[in-house]
Amino acid sequence: MSTAVKTSITVSAIVNAPVAKVWDAWGKPEHIVNWCSASADWHVPKAENDLRTGGTFSTRMEAKDGSFGFDFGGIYDEVKTNEIIAYTMGDGRKVHITFEGEGNATKIIETFDAEAENSVEMQQAGWQAILDNFKNYTEAL
Repeated sequence: MSTAVKTSITVSAIVNAPVAKVWDAWGKPEHIVNWCSASADWHVPKAENDLRTGGTFSTRMEAKDGSFGFDFGGIYDEVKTNEIIAYTMGDGRKVHITFEGEGNATKIIETFDAEAENSVEMQQAGWQAILDNFKNYTEAL
């Protein structure tokens, strides 16, 4: 009997904005479509988000040239406004995000279960790039 060891990956960023503004940008679909991509050649044409415990979310991510796209979604396991978001992705992997507000800055720490298809380094770089896009977008609001 073989037991697969789950690898967790963590990314983080400090956003120079108060936690309420950060939370708003993270959770509203009209903001999600503007930041939820890892590079300039990708975009998010559609996002739906019911940010509450038991709520669901779905984000459509596509290459701008139309060559590839996928839906990213899941169910929220825990939501504490301005503090915690935890969810289970469609493939069963878990994600836990904390928002630590201090004055006009917010530290975001995002930990997620790795998948087996891509290297840990590639997954970490991709999720960090999305988080960095979020930081840049939110600070410019």
